[in-house]
Amino acid sequence: MAEPLLDVQGLVKGFGALRATDGVTLDVRPGETHAIIGPNGAGKTTLIAQLSGDLRPDAGRIRFAGEDITALGAAARSHKGLARSFQITSVYREFSALDNVALAVQAHAGHSFRFWREARRDDALRAPARAILDEVGLGSRAQVLSANLAHGEQRQLEVAMVLATKPRLLLLDEPVAGMGPDESQRMVRFLGTLKGRQTIVLVEHDMDAVFTLADRISVLVYGRIIATGTPQEIRANREVRAAYLGEEMDA
Repeated sequence: MAEPLLDVQGLVKGFGALRATDGVTLDVRPGETHAIIGPNGAGKTTLIAQLSGDLRPDAGRIRFAGEDITALGAAARSHKGLARSFQITSVYREFSALDNVALAVQAHAGHSFRFWREARRDDALRAPARAILDEVGLGSRAQVLSANLAHGEQRQLEVAMVLATKPRLLLLDEPVAGMGPDESQRMVRFLGTLKGRQTIVLVEHDMDAVFTLADRISVLVYGRIIATGTPQEIRANREVRAAYLGEEMDA
């Protein structure tokens, strides 16, 4: 079995008397889609923030591609290939979809965002940006201002921007949040095309999306991982059903 790309051991983060993550241990294998699920308040957002480097753990260790990155911030982790998309869409609304992705390509190449005008002229930036937009299903919307894209399209654009940085590990924080049924299905289909070629940590409330996409699932309850397994194993786990899935999985 391949060595984990991401290896998390004993991660702890407290806020006063509350332990948002309480000894979290998990691993993510290369090419795997690993979902993290749990009820509201389970600590999922806190965990993702620690993985991305936006939040420093109080204890524990994070290793990425064999390197201890526990002390590194978000920018350094991004440079090493660990990228996060956010629960709330964050795109440059005054720029076109193509401009947004070209800027991400430019940033990955090591240039400053203050040279954004170059991203609008340089075909070395715009050609790969067009290819990524085609990949996520937004090729026909390349020239549309981001502010004028539908919510689901903005989420697709955000994923396109993250992919433009060529991440080794993609942290997706509720990618179908706020989408209608059609938009959600399109996003799930697209994420399905990444399976096996992009390593993904997926935090998502939509159980249909989770059980469609995940190779393995970790269940987080009150800051602790209570189970990790395949979708079939998680469905059959009595502790998981009692703590979280409950009647939803019987429907």
